[in-house]
Amino acid sequence: VLSNELDLIVTCSLGEGGPQGNYVASGYSVYEEENEHLQEGLKAKVNALKHLSIDIGNEVKYQNKMLGEMDTDFDSTGGLLGSTMGRLKLLARGSQSKVFCYMLLFALFVFIVLYWVIKLR
Repeated sequence: VLSNELDLIVTCSLGEGGPQGNYVASGYSVYEEENEHLQEGLKAKVNALKHLSIDIGNEVKYQNKMLGEMDTDFDSTGGLLGSTMGRLKLLARGSQSKVFCYMLLFALFVFIVLYWVIKLR
């Protein structure tokens, strides 16, 4: 079909056959319609890529915002842990003998209570 149309265009451009303008315009119109069809397909693909890139940009902004919030949360948690560790170090530096004595008394109390509970059964 395409070769027949090309033959008509060549024939018309050489001056043979019927009215010259109709065949040339007709052949040109077929190519133009095909180009317009391809152009519409290309526009649809470009629009799809545009929307996809916009969605990717929005997702990146959202993820960056979440990462910033997580960074802030981790910093505050680090500060809290740092202060807790400081208090534990202070407690550890205190009188070791008092802490050991309190732990020994607590353990003795627990054993006495357990012995008393077992003995009553």
